[in-house]
Amino acid sequence: MPTPLAHDDPVTVGPYRLVARLGSGGMGTVYMARGVGGRTVALKTMHARIATDPGIRTRFRLEVDAARVIGDRFGARVVDADPLAETPWLATEFVLGPALDEAVLSAGPLPERSVRALGAALCAALDQLHRSDVVHRDLKPSNILLTAYGPKVIDFGIARAIGDDRLTRTGASVGTPAFMSPEQAAGQEHDAAGDVFALAGVLVFAATGRAPFGGGQPADLMYRVRYAEADLRNVPAALVPLFARCLAKEAEKRPYLAELAAQLHDGSGEFAEQLPDAVLAEIGRRAADVWRTVPQRLPAPAVEEGATEVTSVSGAGPSRRRLLAVSGALAATAAAGGVWWYRGRGRAAAPAAKASPQTRNLDPLWQYGGKDLDVLGWGLVVPYQADGSIWLPLNATAERLAPTTGRSQGEVRVTANWWQTAVQEGQLYLLGHDPGQAGESVSVDTWNGGTDAVRPTSAALTDATPTLVPNQLLCVVGDFAYVAVGQGQVPADKGFLPAQTWTLRAADLGTGRTRWTQPLPQRSGGSRRLHFVAAKVVGERLVTVQATAEAQTHIVVRDIRSGAVLWDLPYNVSDTDAIRSELAVDERYLYLGGSPLRALRLSDGALAWATEAGRIYGPPTLTNGVVYTVGSGIGLTAIDAATGKVLWTEATTEAAEAYTVWQPVVGTRYAYYRNGLQLRAVNLADHRTVLTYRTAGKHFHAYPGARLVLAVDDDRLSAYPLR
Repeated sequence: MPTPLAHDDPVTVGPYRLVARLGSGGMGTVYMARGVGGRTVALKTMHARIATDPGIRTRFRLEVDAARVIGDRFGARVVDADPLAETPWLATEFVLGPALDEAVLSAGPLPERSVRALGAALCAALDQLHRSDVVHRDLKPSNILLTAYGPKVIDFGIARAIGDDRLTRTGASVGTPAFMSPEQAAGQEHDAAGDVFALAGVLVFAATGRAPFGGGQPADLMYRVRYAEADLRNVPAALVPLFARCLAKEAEKRPYLAELAAQLHDGSGEFAEQLPDAVLAEIGRRAADVWRTVPQRLPAPAVEEGATEVTSVSGAGPSRRRLLAVSGALAATAAAGGVWWYRGRGRAAAPAAKASPQTRNLDPLWQYGGKDLDVLGWGLVVPYQADGSIWLPLNATAERLAPTTGRSQGEVRVTANWWQTAVQEGQLYLLGHDPGQAGESVSVDTWNGGTDAVRPTSAALTDATPTLVPNQLLCVVGDFAYVAVGQGQVPADKGFLPAQTWTLRAADLGTGRTRWTQPLPQRSGGSRRLHFVAAKVVGERLVTVQATAEAQTHIVVRDIRSGAVLWDLPYNVSDTDAIRSELAVDERYLYLGGSPLRALRLSDGALAWATEAGRIYGPPTLTNGVVYTVGSGIGLTAIDAATGKVLWTEATTEAAEAYTVWQPVVGTRYAYYRNGLQLRAVNLADHRTVLTYRTAGKHFHAYPGARLVLAVDDDRLSAYPLR
């Protein structure tokens, strides 16, 4: 599993940028790394302290040769290598799957069918080596990676040509004691039959979760390997005689690989079909995680900043078919070195704002572009999260994207623009036209992911023109949809006309009845401000930010039972975008950005508290009793929601370009906001910026289900990790 880089790990090795550590041993360290084009690789380096040893450098060169011999079907394909560098290194494909020991540890011993399929595939892998007169000499569970298409054998650090003893001193044993052959434990020649012995030990581990000769001190293990009988308890009965032959102390009594493979499996069927669902799920999870891992570095011991750990997306287990599709697609992506919807725009990356010494500007996980995301001049679209997908409602279509990759899952024909769409508990709702109603009517529809089609609810709003573009679906809460609809002529510019009549209605989705209707003010022709900028139901109140005239905006709170206005206060800001963020409101207060930041009592609109005047605060985010906001010149600020007391302010001297137009996105460990051309991740524990990402985003949305921050600008949707 990836872990953060050590404080003294290099930034780059050759042309590759290090991302995370995958493991470290006596010979060297293996990293996850990325090339210039975005290709992810596993990069192995030799420890500097032994890089001057000619024998070890020769062994490293032979490891590169052996990795090339086994090829990319049974091993990790060699992408690049420099065994002659001051610190020799080897870059191979990044295999999307767990090591066998990790799979057994997490999912338990493999069933017999899995052990048989695994064994037959490993026989083919070893045969590929042996045909080139190379033996592995260190076959063990941690050196076998499981993918959906078969196992891959890695780590040829002590592999060598059969009969070549130049790298083995007389009487010395080289390898892993628990999986050594008896001849290897005695410091003698380990040939192809020795690999068969080790393979049987690996398969015993796969079937039982333990090595055939137990554990303990190396000397004890090597003694048992040479003289004791293998422990084959819990091995499937049909496999015991076969494994016993493979584990014979005399090499000549062991079967050849071809015979072993024939007795294990007939070669029919796909490898993935033989694996338990839990192992497939782990393969799929790692495939999805490969593009989410971002560079993180542990601090030097003298620095008190806490280490950060790499996290990954988790969720409900996907289907077997989807697991194969995800892992296959990402394997192709890793090999190709980037994704077309990310790199294909031919657009230079935005210049980065100055980063603090602990951070570096990172790229998004993925980007989707090529569409105009400013719909008809009404504003940037909102990326909705429903039915396991990201939805971008555009002009008469919606683009459906996969959260893990940003890849389009197809355009869906709909009539809803972003302001005519809402989500409740993962269900997408849209405004449509009910053809079954006499006269003009607007329907509230739901999206059926199974049929890729809309399905009308019972709610039909009569005396409303469905083709009026400014019709709005404010929100759906429980059984009610709150909708602003107009009636009248549709102008050529799709906007407003003074002769139109507009109403706000509460529609019962179950009964189809309209609970109440309230009039809305007329709008002038050519207006590009919708009736409502934001809306949210809290308890018995519908809280809205309402545009009452071309240059006026009010906070209007209504009774959800009647639609009657409970209170109405002016709230005018210079940038309407700054009040399109989700409202920060609880059962006591509504929290509003501006100068000052303030809390209004939800009961009557009276001022509960306010910050000191003189500083502009952006729209806030409310989480667990804390109001998070971005202050001009100071960056991220946390305020106690009950009292208005400032709890902390971001520890930075670089907040001159703090973006106060949009609310911060708050995760469990970090809060995210834009500063200049950076998306900053601020640690909620020590209030310091720990990561920065390149961004041109104007609006930022949390997608907790996929652990993403989604950023929208004029023609791109970018995804960043949410932690």
